[in-house]
Amino acid sequence: MSSNGASKQGKKKQAKKKQDAGSTTGVRVAVLGAGKMGGILLQAFLRSGLFAPEDLVATVAHEARARQLAKQLGISVTTHNKKAAAGADVILLGVKPQQMGDVVRGIAKSLKPGVLLISFAASVKTGAIEKAAGGKVSVVRAMPNTPAKLGEGITALCRGSFATAEQLAVAQKIFATVGRTVIVDEKHMDAVTGLSGSGPAFIYIILEALAEAGVNVGLPRDIATLLAAQTTYGAAKMVLETGSHPALLKDEVTTPAGCTVDGIHALEEGGLRITLIQAVKRASERAKELAG
Repeated sequence: MSSNGASKQGKKKQAKKKQDAGSTTGVRVAVLGAGKMGGILLQAFLRSGLFAPEDLVATVAHEARARQLAKQLGISVTTHNKKAAAGADVILLGVKPQQMGDVVRGIAKSLKPGVLLISFAASVKTGAIEKAAGGKVSVVRAMPNTPAKLGEGITALCRGSFATAEQLAVAQKIFATVGRTVIVDEKHMDAVTGLSGSGPAFIYIILEALAEAGVNVGLPRDIATLLAAQTTYGAAKMVLETGSHPALLKDEVTTPAGCTVDGIHALEEGGLRITLIQAVKRASERAKELAG
């Protein structure tokens, strides 16, 4: 073989290695507790092609539900966490926070070397999962939110003491199937829970109130709801896509002596700003209590 041919072959091998490094082909994934968010993730994996159906296994509490979900998704579903965890490269933990310790202790002896545990149970710290696993196990903690159902979620991620940057990147790739991701220090995860975890509920109340106001000034309810929802969506998209501070975008809408400025004064008089701040603070404090 000529030196030129050998060089081309070498480049091809290097390119293949780079491709394989970011590949999820053959990666075995177990989702323990395929409830609401677990189900959303499984559907996203299959829709995006991130993982092959034969590489996925999920667990649920009841046999009837296991059969139903297996038929619906075309993957293996069982009621045995230990069985599902055995041989998995990545294990997503979607069980209830109060069940987490028992579940992790129950699968600890089945974990293969180098396994990555990703928890999306609210308020459960990485250290608690590491301790339950009984060793230097790689753990990433995630806090997604419900708009993930439509691929428009936001997931905050932090890594435990033994997870590598590469494993954190794997978690990012997983949650990128249901929206955006952001990396934070674990000390900020309770605040994330209070803001983006609970936040959709706060937004729905605001949206509901806007629609109700539209009805109050004479609009049909369906039109008022559509106007309120699209306005909320569009305003959020403006912040995300322009990168502008919300205050600057607000000023673009607010003309001197116009309608909007009177409406803003009413919001300030009603204490909307401080009420929302207090809502996030209280939700964050509750998350911290649960973590304790």
